[in-house]
Amino acid sequence: MDVVCPIDPLTGSKEIGMEMFRLIERLYPICRSITGNGVRETLKILKDYIRLEVHEVPSGTQVFDWTVPKEWNISDAYLKNSKGKKVIDFKKSNLSVVSYSHPIKKLISLDELKKHLFTLPDHPEWIPYRTSYYQEDWGLCLSQKQFLELDEREYEVCIDSVLENGYLTYGEYYIQGKEKEEVLISCHICHPSLCNDNLSGIALATHLAQKLSSTTTRYSYRFLFIPGTIGAITWLAMNENRATLIKHGLVFTGVGDSGNITYKKSRRGNAEIDRAAAHVLQHSNRPHQIIQFFPYGYDERQYCSPGFNLPVGCFMRTPHGQYQEYHTSADNLGFIKIESLADSFISAWMIFQVLEGNKKYKNTNPKCEPQLGKRKLYDSVGGQSKRVIDQLAMLWVLNMSDGLHSLLDIAIIAELPFSSIRLAADSLLEKKLLSEF
Repeated sequence: MDVVCPIDPLTGSKEIGMEMFRLIERLYPICRSITGNGVRETLKILKDYIRLEVHEVPSGTQVFDWTVPKEWNISDAYLKNSKGKKVIDFKKSNLSVVSYSHPIKKLISLDELKKHLFTLPDHPEWIPYRTSYYQEDWGLCLSQKQFLELDEREYEVCIDSVLENGYLTYGEYYIQGKEKEEVLISCHICHPSLCNDNLSGIALATHLAQKLSSTTTRYSYRFLFIPGTIGAITWLAMNENRATLIKHGLVFTGVGDSGNITYKKSRRGNAEIDRAAAHVLQHSNRPHQIIQFFPYGYDERQYCSPGFNLPVGCFMRTPHGQYQEYHTSADNLGFIKIESLADSFISAWMIFQVLEGNKKYKNTNPKCEPQLGKRKLYDSVGGQSKRVIDQLAMLWVLNMSDGLHSLLDIAIIAELPFSSIRLAADSLLEKKLLSEF
């Protein structure tokens, strides 16, 4: 049986978490948006880890009901008082500018300025993250504490940005498997200095791609590093025929916080990826939650739109908007946890192992149970619980292998870990008591 080589979740997990954290540290300072040089710089760094192919789609390209927007780049922004002191400084925090703000440089009254300022009154030390992608405007973000210190009648505002025809840039990494059917892994790369949302998702996808590329896989794997919403729409519009090859899919986001893993089902609700994720989490012996699909959130809503209805779920920890640090400067390097990153990696890897090993078989000796003892498949001395579980797994596999039930079906019915069922199937296949269906 061709499966991904196993990773022991009890060994090497800390190092995996550290590797992911170090990548996040490299990406953290970069100012990203849905287009622009920040995205290119991010993808250039990812090329140090995987052989990423970079695509650029011109502004104005029609993609279904959307149009690829103009490219936005920014070099500086500030707000100065009458003494020339910078009250807001983009170079100290790239969250200080509303993403896609058009260029401006002028003196402005405090009353007029306040219409363009954004704060978080409930968290006076934090800076919010705000965007204005599809309507031309400008704005600055600052802490509530900074806002309350504004007491002059006039300020100098400067946003040194360029909004012009250019490109939407995204990265793609493809691993050829033994089969043409694909597993899609997608993450968004459009946020500036926000660690959980979504540098953690980028790090998870990158390190999974690294590990998968070093082994033989049953499925082909396609990793997309795209700007949120418009990136998924653009990829789908330009790859509509290829999308039919997607057999399973996951969107990665927010996988570094200390909350429990959350899996959001695909629109289908009972796709193989939904059942595999639920099974792995159930047998992880750790708190988790499974939630139903709803048409809001991340790019799963594009992949699961009715015209595609792809089997793509969303893998995260605390859902967006349900932690107070979400879309604020508090989503920093101190917010994410190395152990959470490692746990997310191990759980996602085990989901892939289920997908890789989930096949259907037929019992070659279906009339009553075959004699396992003479084939050295049955322990003649009982008393060890692990052996009892293995034997029970073999009996389940023999009983349910009728060409209709997959190994995952059997694992769910038997309430046994997929690994036990797969091991039993391997042993029975070796003894020619099973044939692949």
